[in-house]
Amino acid sequence: MNSTYVPIDCEFHDVLEATATTGRRVAIEYLDTSGQLQTVQARISDLQAHNGEEHMLLDDGSRIRLDAIVSVDGVAMPSSCGL
Repeated sequence: MNSTYVPIDCEFHDVLEATATTGRRVAIEYLDTSGQLQTVQARISDLQAHNGEEHMLLDDGSRIRLDAIVSVDGVAMPSSCGL
């Protein structure tokens, strides 16, 4: 995973917000800090920005940087929105 945060696609951010609102457990695929694909089943409890990075907070207390996400609930992350 790239150490410099890359803003995610604007429409995908809307998908994440909508998914968080439903409170459903979903499959989340992401790249961990070593670049390995990980999959978790969790509820998105919040989306937060801090120090120029955006993160997804999960109901188990874990945090995933948004630019590390591969897919959420079967919806693949598109390319960035050009920010």
